Amino acid sequence: MDKNIVLAKGLVEQIGEEYGRIKINAPGGHACIQDRLHIKDHEEGLLQVQEVLKELQILRNIEHVDGVGHRVVQGGDLFIQPTLIDDRVMEHIERLCPLAPLHNPVNLAGIKALKKQVPNLPQVAVFDTAFHQSMPAHAYVYALPYHLYEQHKLRRYGFHGTSHHFIAQEAAKFLNIPYDQFNAISLHLGNGASACAIEGGKSIDTSMGLTPLEGLVMGTRSGDMDPALIEYIMELTHSNIKQATNMLNKQSGLKGVCGDNDMRGIEAMIEKGDAKAKLAFDIYTYRIKKYVGAYAFALGRVDALLFTGGVGENCARLREAVCVGLENFGICLDTKANATPKPGIATLNAQSSGVAILRVPTNEELAIAQQSAQVILQMRQKSH
Repeated sequence: MDKNIVLAKGLVEQIGEEYGRIKINAPGGHACIQDRLHIKDHEEGLLQVQEVLKELQILRNIEHVDGVGHRVVQGGDLFIQPTLIDDRVMEHIERLCPLAPLHNPVNLAGIKALKKQVPNLPQVAVFDTAFHQSMPAHAYVYALPYHLYEQHKLRRYGFHGTSHHFIAQEAAKFLNIPYDQFNAISLHLGNGASACAIEGGKSIDTSMGLTPLEGLVMGTRSGDMDPALIEYIMELTHSNIKQATNMLNKQSGLKGVCGDNDMRGIEAMIEKGDAKAKLAFDIYTYRIKKYVGAYAFALGRVDALLFTGGVGENCARLREAVCVGLENFGICLDTKANATPKPGIATLNAQSSGVAILRVPTNEELAIAQQSAQVILQMRQKSH
């Protein structure tokens, strides 16, 4: 893809509920928002999106599209790269649904809807877990009875792989370091958050585990905690395992501590002297700092510390809190540059810093489009 031009971007919300919503933005400030729609399923949502794209004169016919890229959350240990979707791949994605019950079934619904409408349209699956398949066994095997891994594939998979990979490539180019020699600690910080240790351009460890619940404190997820707490929570709250897990996924993290999962709201609360908001922020940043330290020692040499995601890119307070105190490890922040970063990739480290500190905007959609285009191009070359 020589020209990465966005023709349109948007979303479809509340599929299958009483009232759904479609929002599509096009270049030049043109937008189409349709509220109070009944969108029965993904197939109907896809048809309605096509109608909106026609109205905006962006796409007259879906058959004019060369291919479609899908973000698929869980690829297990079966998929280590973007993959052209066929019946076998769809079966594997379906088999992996128990490992990602909230995501893989929905990913599959979109794939099936498109296949039904345009059977011969090439579709590519880009897996969130693929980048982390380079982790060594000592990083991904849990210290549980080994048969659970052998028989049920219970292991660390990690997520946000497309984002970690994308920003690492962008940072290596920016620093003029060959990617296969690049060592970095990548922090994808949004409502979901994960850290990744990258050695020679490959993931060697990451904070999320079998599910996205493990690791850093997040907007509504607890991150790392004592597993025995689950049974204790169930006894205290008279809840079942699903209710307790739901609490850890949707009612914990920043929201659990201070009642808000939006970092902008938390910053405003801190400014007003809210003690719980300050505590939530401190827990959040302390957990990140622990992972940065652990990954620095795992890597041995760190070229760059990378911040991305909605919080990582936009919250100067957070970046400063993570970096302060790490000067003896070669991580020295320029507080002025951090407070007013330049657009795009921004250098945030002081000149004395032995480690580059970068704010790198992620673009998972672009990464998926580029990887999908490459797979489709290779398919065409083989067919000629």
